[in-house]
Parts: sequence; C-alpha cells; structure tokens
Amino acid sequence: MARRVRSPKLETRTARLDKLKVRKKPYSVPVAPGVILLYRRNHGAGTWGVRLTDGKDQTHRLALADDYAEADGRDVLDFWQAQDAARARAGEYAGDAAPVTVAAALDQYEADLRVRGGDLGNVKRARSHAPPAMLDRIVSSLKAGELRQWRDGLAEALAPASVNRTATCLKAALNLAAARDERITRRPWESGLRALPDAETARNLILPDTTVRAIVQECYRPNAHAFAHLEGEAREKIERETARWSDAFGLLVEVLAVTGARVSQAARLEVRDVQGDRADPRLMLPSSKKGRGTKKVERRPVPIPADLALRLRTAATSRSEEKPLLAKPNGQPWERSDHDRPFERAIGRLRTKAQEDARKRGGDAGAQEKVARALEGVTVYALRHSSIVRQLLANVPIRIVAVNHDTSVAMIEKNYSRFISDHADAMARKALLDVSARPGSNIVTIGAVAG
Repeated sequence: MARRVRSPKLETRTARLDKLKVRKKPYSVPVAPGVILLYRRNHGAGTWGVRLTDGKDQTHRLALADDYAEADGRDVLDFWQAQDAARARAGEYAGDAAPVTVAAALDQYEADLRVRGGDLGNVKRARSHAPPAMLDRIVSSLKAGELRQWRDGLAEALAPASVNRTATCLKAALNLAAARDERITRRPWESGLRALPDAETARNLILPDTTVRAIVQECYRPNAHAFAHLEGEAREKIERETARWSDAFGLLVEVLAVTGARVSQAARLEVRDVQGDRADPRLMLPSSKKGRGTKKVERRPVPIPADLALRLRTAATSRSEEKPLLAKPNGQPWERSDHDRPFERAIGRLRTKAQEDARKRGGDAGAQEKVARALEGVTVYALRHSSIVRQLLANVPIRIVAVNHDTSVAMIEKNYSRFISDHADAMARKALLDVSARPGSNIVTIGAVAG
C-alpha cells in the first residue's frame, strides 16, 4: 500500500475552510512521483483534482471534496480518498498506451463485431445516443450514477425495450474495453446500465390478412404527392422515378409480409437465393446476426408463392447471381432505415383512405376514428409478427415456425403465448367430454347396463 502523505492544511474540512482562501489556482501536495493532488477552494464545496507530470503534463478533475457533505468514496472524497484516487488515475495513464475513452471502446466493439460477423447496428445505436461529453470520457473514470442518469434519459424518448437494447450495446463495448485493458479495474456499468424491469412485455401488433394485403398493395403504389405540383417533362420524369422506387419498395415489403423476415435479413438476400424453377418455390433466407459469439450466416429455405418467385427473378434479370436480390433503383441494397419513411407514408395513405371510405358509407366521426386507429402504430415489424401468428393458427408446429422466422421456440412461447393459448384452447375444445348429454335412442344408460 502506498505511503499516505500528510498535509495539515488539506487533511480536514475544518482546516480547508478556515485556513485556505477562495481562489482559482488550486492548492497542491505531491502524493507520488509525478502525481500532484490538487484542491480548489470554492465559495461552495471545493473540488479535488490531480496533475500528472510524468510525460505530458495533464490535469484531471477527480470529485467533490467533503467540505459540506460526507465522503462516499465516489462522488465526494475526503483527503485520504482523494490521494488514492489521484494515484489510481496516474495508473490509468501508465505504460505506452493511452487510456481508453468511451468513443475508442465503441470503435473497438465495432471492429470486433465486424470480425465476428455481428450486427454493426448495435454499435451505431449506442454511439448515436451517447452525448459528446460521454464519448470523450475515460472508461475507467465512469461512474454508475452518471450512466444510470444517461439510461434514464433515454427512457424519455425511447420505449423501455429500446432503452435496454441501447444500454446493452454500450455495456458490451465497455466490457470489451475492460477485458483488453487491465488498468480498468472497476465496472460501474454493471449497476449503472442495469436493464429496466418489465421492458420485454410483448407489444406485438398482429394484423389480419386483409390489412396485410392492403399494406403490400399500397407500398407498390407511387406517392402522387411527389409530383402533384409539377407539369410537363419534369412531371413525367418524377413519375417514372417514383414508380421505379415504388416497385422496388413494394417488392421488399411483399417479401417481408410473405416470409416474416427481418429487414436486415431481406437486405442480404442475393439473386441466387431465389429457387423459383421448382414445384415448391422458395427463398434461401440468410440468418440474422443477433445474439452472441461468432455469427456464421446460414441460409434456410422458406416457402414463397410462385408468382412472388417470378416477380423476384424478373426484377433481378439484369443483376448477377451474387448481387442483392432486393435492391433500390440505384442497385444498392436496402439499408437499416431506408424503409421507415416510405412505409410510414404508405400507412398514412391507408389511414386517409379508410377514413374517406367510412365517411362515404355514412359513418360518424367515431366510426372514422376507429377505422383510423386500426392502423395506428403499425410498423414494418407488424408484418413479421403477423406472419408468425398466421403460421401458428394454421397448425404449423412451433418448431417449424421458429425455424422459418430465424428465432427460437422459447422466444415464440414468450412473445406469442396468448395466441398459442387461444389456438390450444380451440384444439382442445374439440376433444371435450360432454357429460350433459341426455339419453337417446342410440345411447345406453348406466341403469340399463346394470339391469
């Protein structure tokens, strides 16, 4: 254990408050070679800092001094705890490598995901929600309280499940940094980024088949508002371009609706993945990159209708076998958020049409609002949820449903248990024994048998 350094003017709060003047320049005392403990006397609580002179001269803030609050060893330090914190901070900067910042930890995590074939969207999600001040922080200087405050701030804009996913991504990056740098001895994110409770309650929106068909058809239609204000050649050019985008987008949405695949899976389909020259057309759908460990992308056959297989092959006639099957008009695959706005606009058009139809049929405002609410909150993931439930209600074994949708039986039972229970109830009801049946001409009673 390092020798404790004495300093009568700094050791106690009474000495600091009575004998030291308020000033900008901090008071100092060396506590180790190249390590100087700093105390800044303020009108309110003072602050501890450290100046490192071994190599590049650096100054870092440590914590508040226990001038008016009791020391807790974390946010408020007494003189002896401040010495330990100063030496610990010096240890972080020991050696040749610079201390790891949160931004660097996310960069390392992204590189690790790329090597393992993981979903790079994870690190993008964490980076986009981390403020610049947090990205610049040294990993070993993070505190549970500030991480918890950041997590709780996310809850103001994100759903609880999204908060947990974002926090888990950052936690994974910080764990990787700690595993690679032995100087990081504390892991405050284990408590600061603990998952919010009850966040995984299933909120899956299940759509009837008629609504799914209407959504797919609407996604194939060009958005007339894009060229309503134009005339002549300019209008014709925009109409053609909008029609091309609508055809490509409609095909993407149809594949999602038929297969129940995630957008990320559909985007990685290649032209050769369509097996349409057989009696039972199918897509060789790539697996997702969710979960832990090295991600070996496998392809599993998923049945599709013959007319969809024909449209897919027709749309990809000018592309080689290894090119994206579902491509934007510029030939690039669909990225993570490319579908959001077109899908939202299509749902908006459907809601408007539904309200107009209700109005034409003489429905009151309440009926029109009820029709519009039926499409409220519909995202592209509703197509996946609806596909899973459609197969469950069609007596497809849960194991096969899980394979077709690249998930597990446990996840289906967890998220779709209500639909499984309803289905099981309908099946079991057919085998119920009805003891209330009355004797008839073809029924032998127990009394008759006894006689």
